[in-house]
Amino acid sequence: MSDTIIKVENLSKRYFLKHKNAEGYVALRDVITDKVKSFVSSKNKKQNPKSEEFWALQDVSFDIKQGERVGIIGRNGAGKSTLLKVLSRIVSPTTGRITIDGRVASLLEVGTGFHPELTGRENVFLNGSILGMSKFEIKRKFDEIVAFAEVEKFLDTPVKRYSSGMYVRLAFAVAAHLEPEILIVDEVLAVGDAKFQKKCLGKMEDVSINEGRTVLFVSHNMGQISTLCDQAMLLDKGRIINRDSSSKIIQQYYQGNNDDMSTSLVFNDANDKEIYFKSIKTVDINDDRCDNFAHDASICIDFQINSNQNLPDVLLGVHAYDKSDKRIFTTELPLTNVLKIGQSNNIKLIIPPNILTPNNYKFTCGLHIPNVQMIDEHRGICPVTIFDNGSKFANYNNLDYGCVFIDCKWDINSK
Repeated sequence: MSDTIIKVENLSKRYFLKHKNAEGYVALRDVITDKVKSFVSSKNKKQNPKSEEFWALQDVSFDIKQGERVGIIGRNGAGKSTLLKVLSRIVSPTTGRITIDGRVASLLEVGTGFHPELTGRENVFLNGSILGMSKFEIKRKFDEIVAFAEVEKFLDTPVKRYSSGMYVRLAFAVAAHLEPEILIVDEVLAVGDAKFQKKCLGKMEDVSINEGRTVLFVSHNMGQISTLCDQAMLLDKGRIINRDSSSKIIQQYYQGNNDDMSTSLVFNDANDKEIYFKSIKTVDINDDRCDNFAHDASICIDFQINSNQNLPDVLLGVHAYDKSDKRIFTTELPLTNVLKIGQSNNIKLIIPPNILTPNNYKFTCGLHIPNVQMIDEHRGICPVTIFDNGSKFANYNNLDYGCVFIDCKWDINSK
């Protein structure tokens, strides 16, 4: 028997976008007059809004096996939420086929599946019934759900009076604890605080690894995707661009979002200088051009330096700056007796992993004799993006936690 739990074949979803003719201010009397005219004249048909086809999904096909944790990433409007709504049977596909073997619990937006007039207690039983659970099964899980959601005091309050955070806590608790075979979660977890997000990610990991359930997770927090999901799919304009390991897909996502890649490469023809940069570029450990690095990967800056003569006391200096143009660190390399005259010399700076936190950075590189002469310099070049590949801070919802990781030593002396 196949262990494929979700099979999607040639799935497409079409919407019709209506465009009204541009009009100025319309008074209520004008609206009433137009309605009356429409009963007695067919000319008004020409003023009906025009429509345009929009394909939110196009020819999407993939298989997901039982127990897999798959992240779905892409830009806004790529089709991520539409895909989850189709899989959750909230909307119907225009074409294609979906085969799902098991119960699906979805958390796509705040309060999904909740009736605002019912209390938290009543909504737990309502959602359980929708999932096909018996009353006995729901009762068996009820205390665990309430404890996870931390809404005991408000359990008999109508959920319309809940805050967005309370909505999410209870909705996720219901979705995760009522034993669905497939758990689908959209960006809604971003509403919760850092502690709750960490709790939810731990629960999703637990139900997947220990209980063998399948998790589909959409998020713009790449740290969370990397922490939870072993695989990911990249969507763009309604199509699946690639599916691979989470780290590779996240790298591809950032690479596609970077429009400044050409600015990371500097060419300089300065034969009149004693020593000069011929090129500067950022590469990965495999020497491939790269502008996006995981926080736990080495960042390499590759220098091609030409020397017309041997100068004493020359240094290669590199300053790193954050997005606010604050200098983060400086490193230098003495070049005396290192460069070969009349040749292109290759020098590579390797910034160790787990040094720079996820953020945007750029560099200033210079060839100089300290306190004497700046020979060649390039400022604000090689912009790079460092993304969270599952650090211990990944659950803080992209909060600013500084520019550098420091492996501090802790002295614990219990008395």
